[in-house]
Amino acid sequence: MKIKLKFAGAAGNVTGSRYIVEANTARFMVDCGLYQERAFKNRNWESFLLPPDSVDALLLSHAHVDHCGLIPKFVRDGFRGKIFCTEATAELARIILLDAAKLQEEDAAFKRKRHEREGRKGPFPEVPLYTIEDAMASLPQFEPVKYNEKVHVGEGIVASFHDAGHVLGSSMIKIIISQGGVDRTMVFSGDVGRWDRPILRDPSVFKDVDYFLVESTYGNRQHEGSPDVSDQLAEIINSTWKARGNVIVPSFALQRSQEILYHLNELLLQDRIPHLMVFLDSPMAVKMTEVFREHSELFDKKMSQLVRHNRSPFDFPGLKMVQSVDESKSINHISGTVMVIAGSGMCTGGRIKHHLVSNITRPESTIMFVGYQAVGTLGRLIVDGAKEVRILGQTYPVRARIAQVHGFSSHADKEELLKWLTSIENIPRQVFVVHGESEAAKEFGEYIKEKTQWNVMVPQFGTEVILD
Repeated sequence: MKIKLKFAGAAGNVTGSRYIVEANTARFMVDCGLYQERAFKNRNWESFLLPPDSVDALLLSHAHVDHCGLIPKFVRDGFRGKIFCTEATAELARIILLDAAKLQEEDAAFKRKRHEREGRKGPFPEVPLYTIEDAMASLPQFEPVKYNEKVHVGEGIVASFHDAGHVLGSSMIKIIISQGGVDRTMVFSGDVGRWDRPILRDPSVFKDVDYFLVESTYGNRQHEGSPDVSDQLAEIINSTWKARGNVIVPSFALQRSQEILYHLNELLLQDRIPHLMVFLDSPMAVKMTEVFREHSELFDKKMSQLVRHNRSPFDFPGLKMVQSVDESKSINHISGTVMVIAGSGMCTGGRIKHHLVSNITRPESTIMFVGYQAVGTLGRLIVDGAKEVRILGQTYPVRARIAQVHGFSSHADKEELLKWLTSIENIPRQVFVVHGESEAAKEFGEYIKEKTQWNVMVPQFGTEVILD
């Protein structure tokens, strides 16, 4: 038995998820994500660690950009194989990749003009990493599969996708490799969801695994003693309403935006907040919400009941789905309190920056963060207490109230990750801790060893191991 595993991304950091497996006569990759931390963005522009035309297949865990965002470049550079993922992931990835390409083109043009005006050059190329045309060219290679359906990746290699409970259509990927009458089972966690969360079902668990690759985004933390998300939201909305400010929510278009709508719907049904106008100001999030509507078979029991009783959180009174730029601009001229949910979740691009410009200097407004903020992002600077921040080339003092609602996390914390790992009945041959900031991955690796006595490794970018 000889399996080669290479860590080509999300090793020693959170984003840029990419793992290469070589076995038998096949070579395949799991995930093809975009780096988002400023310190690692240059890797997006570098050549892949192997020729894309030498890869037989790509297995995609889910549609977040740090897992799928480099697919158009991978295809443009020569990949011709199939991209296996669930149907919902394929639909969501289409939206995300086209939107990412559009942003790439717009940001490159904006930076080019600004740098020409300022007489300087930026740290990254002033051309798009990939274009809308590149993104479109990658779409025919997507091959949707159902949960638990077996896919033949190569000689003696079978993969299957299992509900991760993280975002709609998200998967843990199980791979069985057969050599000389011996089977080895690998499980790539993707991003592990949480138990008893709204909308989606609980994460899948496995009985017999030889090699685990487990994420560690929250590997050194536990989610706070679970203050009720609805209580936190109600306090923030009511106090901001009283102050006559706006609630500005940087939010990921996939899952987080829909979960916010879910909780707002509950608060409105219970009459616990004013019936204010809520703007989902993200064409991408609006399109994704339509995908949610079309895939109710993936909902948990409570969400299914809401839909059946015409109380869907995607249709409540006062909710406005914003598409055009003019509609988005007009929001900032409305008097009275409104809530604006806009991308991106870490404030790295998109319409949220314009809403921040209009509100971050207003003490009466609240900037409400509902997701993880990676080191080096604008969102992280704000939540870490920066007194002033640079947005769209200008510096602004931070005077708005900064609030964080931690209960929204769709990532398992260290106890939940351990619960997921230890659901198996055997002792794995090796556990690899990935997809976490360096300290988080290291601490979680030590925690697994302490609790289980298993063999654990925390790989770095470019690490290559031989599995037997």
